[in-house]
Amino acid sequence: MSATDVLELRCAGRTVASYTTRPGLSPHHSPRPYLHPVTTLAGVPVSELVPADHPHHLGVSVAVPDVAGHNFWGGRTFVRGRGPTELANHGTQRHEGFARLAPDGFTELLSWTAGDGVVLREERILRVRALSPTAWALDLGFALTDASGTGLSIGSPATNGRPGAAYGGFFWRAPKKATAPAVFGAAGDGEDAVHGRHGDWVALAGEGWTLVFAGADEETRRDPWFVRAAEYPGVGSSLAQDRRLDVPAGGTVVRRVVTVVADGRLDRAQAAALAREAVTS
Repeated sequence: MSATDVLELRCAGRTVASYTTRPGLSPHHSPRPYLHPVTTLAGVPVSELVPADHPHHLGVSVAVPDVAGHNFWGGRTFVRGRGPTELANHGTQRHEGFARLAPDGFTELLSWTAGDGVVLREERILRVRALSPTAWALDLGFALTDASGTGLSIGSPATNGRPGAAYGGFFWRAPKKATAPAVFGAAGDGEDAVHGRHGDWVALAGEGWTLVFAGADEETRRDPWFVRAAEYPGVGSSLAQDRRLDVPAGGTVVRRVVTVVADGRLDRAQAAALAREAVTS
């Protein structure tokens, strides 16, 4: 991989994240651009790449397990009546270039390719900014536009028959340690209180760090959260929980999640206040 394939993002005079645009990965991982490592301002790592438990988890990325039957998540595909199944249906997100590029972020153009063609085109906007001496915000928005000319639908293992597994969209894989991180949010405390539920924000707090995820607009806030802590630490926003998301011919799906990356262990009041500041500043 050449040096130009990895960008460093800086905030408050420090490098807080690296963004890989053209990863050299197996097709089975559904190659896509990703952020890793991501750290707090004090340098504590808060992302994980290719972990042994789920080697297709790539730090912070936009990943969807079912786009018109194509797997842009990686790993096995959940098939109704068969369960997780190895299929030759993996797609690739191809970096096409930057419309804007700066030390604090970029606007990126991507094509989601599968089989013989492009199924989606994406504009991804990413920006970092300081919130306090101990916290910064990662603002990631994406617009997915149908490129098939006929329309398509987006699904998840949940819509394909696996309850509780509505992952697909923005996804952040955090480091796995001996002790699972604490989970809490606007809906309550614990994984069961926030997983699969709507809420303005949800937080994951590990040893020396806290991540607070917030939907930045009404459309994103209507998506439920996908949250894991006990099995592995990860948080995402679900595009398709109870039913497939239809994208008409030439139509566009837009979402935006802002994540607070904080040193230390925030309490509920601190997390809520930073979530509000992050989406309004």
